[in-house]
Amino acid sequence: MKVAILTVSDKGYKGEREDTSGQAIREVLEKMGAEVVARKIVPDEKEMIKKELVDFCDQLKVDVVLTTGGTGLAPRDVTPEATAEVIDRLAPGFVEAIRAESMKITPHALLSRAMSGLRGQTLIVNLPGSERAVREGLAVILPALPHAVEILQGKTEHQ
Repeated sequence: MKVAILTVSDKGYKGEREDTSGQAIREVLEKMGAEVVARKIVPDEKEMIKKELVDFCDQLKVDVVLTTGGTGLAPRDVTPEATAEVIDRLAPGFVEAIRAESMKITPHALLSRAMSGLRGQTLIVNLPGSERAVREGLAVILPALPHAVEILQGKTEHQ
């Protein structure tokens, strides 16, 4: 499974904050045997987010793009809008499952506007911006990712 990671953070982009959530994604995925082929940081700017998502999907042809950050209620949180503008089809189960499990931990899970969908044969999933929330979210979706990728690649049918 080829994966790209996109961290959306004004402070991370400026070098004012360490990207611990992007690093956590890399660690968890590499531990499960995935190949992280790209990892970038962009500011909370919709056009820059869209450009990277499109490049990951159309140029690098990764199987999965995981974003971290920009999914909340703050005025500059635009990751869901950028994602919506580049996907072809929704795949809402991933973020629905994350929100459902997160609600068991904190009522603040309701503040997430994350989305997940498909661009061509690539699955894009928005994750929260904190390292802890990223790890919790990945624990929810990782069991389904390999099968989802197999379906997208035409190697198997939905079971």
